[in-house]
Amino acid sequence: MTPDARIYAYSAVLMGSPILLKLFEHNEGLASRVFRLIKQQENIFTVNRHDSEVMAVNHAAGSHAVVVSQPVFNLIRCAKAVSESPDSSFNFTIGPLVKRWKIGFSGNSVPDADDLRALLPLTHSHDVVLDESTRSVFLQKAGMEIDLGAIAKGYIADVVRDFLKQEKVENALINLGGNVQTLGAGGEGGWAIGLKTPFSAPDALIGVINVNGKSVVTSGIYERYFECDGRRYHHILDPKTGYPLDNELFSVTVISDDSIDGDIYTTLLYGMGVEKSLRYLRDILDIEAIFVTKDQQVIFSSQRQFSFTLLDNAFHPVY
Repeated sequence: MTPDARIYAYSAVLMGSPILLKLFEHNEGLASRVFRLIKQQENIFTVNRHDSEVMAVNHAAGSHAVVVSQPVFNLIRCAKAVSESPDSSFNFTIGPLVKRWKIGFSGNSVPDADDLRALLPLTHSHDVVLDESTRSVFLQKAGMEIDLGAIAKGYIADVVRDFLKQEKVENALINLGGNVQTLGAGGEGGWAIGLKTPFSAPDALIGVINVNGKSVVTSGIYERYFECDGRRYHHILDPKTGYPLDNELFSVTVISDDSIDGDIYTTLLYGMGVEKSLRYLRDILDIEAIFVTKDQQVIFSSQRQFSFTLLDNAFHPVY
């Protein structure tokens, strides 16, 4: 049980992360079905299983097209479209660069510049050919790799939300290791989701975001990184250069209806930086963002879908 005596919490380790499910009833059977559903979805989309559909596509790079299931095709089509939007820092073909850096996976040294330059031609999303009629995917160059990790968590969080709705659950929270999706209000003031203090203890919070039936997704440079010669190298790579993106941001949090949008927009907005992002979001009413900057500002694009309580006075809210 959590401190709120009405809420039951269930946890498991899936997708390499601790997964948390909160319900307003003691229902281990439902929790087990949720975790089984997550595992099934993970097996479909992962690049960490040799026989997954995504890995079948990667293994056939430069050789032939691979027919995939409709959900996998749909997610690849979505990832390709976002990758090809103007000046997008989202790139689902960035796999070769991620694998070379190994940030978060024992990587602790900066790759040779020539190595990165050699890999950049393998990271062009327009070299992914989709055939709607056959549901096939073809990577035109040998050595290319697609990775749906930047979008699959959000998709799976939405699948879980829809499953819980079908089960007539009115209030629930699912946390897929950074992707939080909620049903209902949760309690007084909504579901409370912490905004982490960068490079601090795991339980250190800048503040608390309160939402009702919304998704909250955070992407930050403090999640996976290493230090070398006095510099930090984080996992959010610039697809144009092959190096970590360098701007004024510690993190971007996106509040939206669908968690898949949170995945997409945290990456897009991080690449844009604060000023361009704020202009961009003026015309997108269903997406809101919280930017945490390196000079300790907490900047809000708007606050239509959430409320925020500051806990760390070292940070300065900008509305």
